[in-house]
Amino acid sequence: MTTSPAGSVESQLRASVAQFAGPARAVATGIVGVFGVVATPGGALPLAFALLGLTFGAGVADVLAGPRTSFALSVLRAGAVCAAQPWLTSVPGEASLWAVNVLTITAITWQWEHPPRLTGPALVALLATGAVTGPGSWLPVVLRVVVETVLARIAYVVLGRSAARTDAARAGQAAVEQAAALSRDRRRREREYLALLHDTASATFLAVASGATTDPAAVAGYAAHDLAILTGGEDPVDLEAGLRMVSTGRSLPVAAVWDPVPQIPASAALALVRAAEEALRNAERHSGASSVSVRLAPVPGGVEVTVADDGAGFDPAQVPPSRRGVRGSVVERMRAAGGTAEITSRPGAGTTVTLRWSGEAPDSAVESAAAPRRTHA
Repeated sequence: MTTSPAGSVESQLRASVAQFAGPARAVATGIVGVFGVVATPGGALPLAFALLGLTFGAGVADVLAGPRTSFALSVLRAGAVCAAQPWLTSVPGEASLWAVNVLTITAITWQWEHPPRLTGPALVALLATGAVTGPGSWLPVVLRVVVETVLARIAYVVLGRSAARTDAARAGQAAVEQAAALSRDRRRREREYLALLHDTASATFLAVASGATTDPAAVAGYAAHDLAILTGGEDPVDLEAGLRMVSTGRSLPVAAVWDPVPQIPASAALALVRAAEEALRNAERHSGASSVSVRLAPVPGGVEVTVADDGAGFDPAQVPPSRRGVRGSVVERMRAAGGTAEITSRPGAGTTVTLRWSGEAPDSAVESAAAPRRTHA
């Protein structure tokens, strides 16, 4: 059987055609054999029935046996029918229609299963057998079989190439879609990086300018921490320290609860801190709340930060796309860091922002679990 490229459409087409060839040859030669027996002169009926038995046996091999066995029995069937022409023909001086039809069916269906280097010599041998044993001139028969064989091969090749072009078009479309997806992801990451760069620098400078952080060593630590994030640092850090920084010096009273949690990668910690800071900023600017609470707590495999206020609340579905605070600085930032952000609010009921990040907790989680809860108001 001929091999085919790995293209999905082409390989499926070739496999389907090859699978169909054997049964088609078995049915067609069986029907021709039955009519051949009917047309055989009475004195040659035993030979005709013997050939019909061989035809059915080869047909079973066409359906059930492997390609080599099927090919060998196809040669035997066609050769036997051609060799028996002097006794099978019902019109003296003319080639047996049984032999001609079997040769044509065999030659055509071979093109769907085997390469020309195998079928060519076999077909030449069968045509020579028919020409030697058959009555009358076999030149028209030879021409007919050769033309039909060539046409069948051309049709098979054209179908295969059409399927290959379909595979190429599909692969090209997939490549275009993949490139577009990568471009969208790259632009999203660029936007996230720019937002991260803006928030990192502004938060550090704000902490210094507002007097919330005056210790030079602490400022240097924050700067080094932010630089590590912006350059891809993934060392584990203390999330509580970052949350304390953004919770300090706010215009609203902040009630904080710090449950013991393990250290987490720096990039995840910064995403949580910046998202919490955006939630605090929104509470100050838009909620009309009298106070806000921040809670840090462990969850299976990670941490959870909750920022809640008792303000006017809002309908999250009504936030316009131009407002990037919730969508960009909270939801997309957490998604980019491998976490989630859930915003629960309704008019008159305040707002709760729940930030979660899960990952493999380090060994320090065992030690942290034993520490007492610390509160800050």
